[in-house]
Amino acid sequence: MDPRPWLPDLTGPPRRLVEALRLGGPATRAQLVEQTGLSRATVSGYVSDLVGRGLVSPADAQPTGGRPAGLVRLTRRAGVVVGVDVGRTHVRVAVADLSHEVVGEHVVSLAVADLAADAALDAVAARVCAELERVGATSADVAGMVVGLPTPLVGGAATAEATVAQSNILPTWSGSAPALELRRRLAVPVIADNDANLGALAEVRWGAGRGSRFTVYLKMATGVGGALVLDGHLLRGVGGTAGEIGHVSLDPAGALCRCGNRGCLELTAGGGALLDAIRTAAPQYGDLRSLVAGAVDGDQACRRLVADAGTSVGLVLGGLVNTLNPDRIVVGGELGAAGDLLVDPLRRALVQSAIPAAAERLAVVPGSLGGRAEALGALAVALREADRLA
Repeated sequence: MDPRPWLPDLTGPPRRLVEALRLGGPATRAQLVEQTGLSRATVSGYVSDLVGRGLVSPADAQPTGGRPAGLVRLTRRAGVVVGVDVGRTHVRVAVADLSHEVVGEHVVSLAVADLAADAALDAVAARVCAELERVGATSADVAGMVVGLPTPLVGGAATAEATVAQSNILPTWSGSAPALELRRRLAVPVIADNDANLGALAEVRWGAGRGSRFTVYLKMATGVGGALVLDGHLLRGVGGTAGEIGHVSLDPAGALCRCGNRGCLELTAGGGALLDAIRTAAPQYGDLRSLVAGAVDGDQACRRLVADAGTSVGLVLGGLVNTLNPDRIVVGGELGAAGDLLVDPLRRALVQSAIPAAAERLAVVPGSLGGRAEALGALAVALREADRLA
């Protein structure tokens, strides 16, 4: 049941206006006329009615004067959405109102990969409750929640029923339905998706992928994940694994990968592989964040590892670029924080492995949203799917 008791009462033009504001954020009445196809008089009349009901209010002007006069927005009474990014070692929770303003965000370190699924989900639910309380909301205010996981999901992309595939990243989660479990714990509508998919949507909507028609997103962290976004929509493939370039085999006789194949790109360019390689030369770098910081600060061993990772990824991307002909590649994840130290060698290798016609109109850029990308992507999906989630 939808926790917003006022929603069933909204039909026809009022419902269309609320949906337009939820999907597009604050808008002028003229913009609402364009978005809904309603007449100016109809829009003005029903906006006034929604203001009287406390669901819509004038958007506050910014101190800089950056927000145009006449904008209206949905109020907190209309509800909030929650985005959750569950990583191997962290949980990030973000809360936004339905006018697209992030009102709360917090990240905690948590050894998710070392916990049983039930214990990890209990911890995630507790973090969501804590963040809702911090922003003055309750589960009854939540119009929808999306959780991102660093593992493939099967049984329905971005749905409540999606289950974790056989996973070496989160081994105790294999076969679980995290969205259903979180819905049971929190009594809010929840769907689950792969974290790289959510990061891709966030970068395309708000970050380094803005203005792109066809973006390839790379999440370079402990592993190497990816996602494809065409005209604002994810290309998932029939099994939901489209964009997973980390498991392209570079050497069929190489080392065994966690996916069961040999010589995968992830074994060369993934953060786990880089940390294994740095232990002898510079054991002080015990995690990926410190390794990237070392590269940025000029440590030559760290820089070489980051550059080699970029080169390996660029060589693999050449085939993808030849096949799909995207206009932008956005590099995110913890390794993406190395910026041009990673991206420059990736560009050079890609130019060598892709045909000129595909490479010449392609931009390769670092992500701009950093560690927030996945949680912000989850908010974007929750805002778009709020009515379907209910």
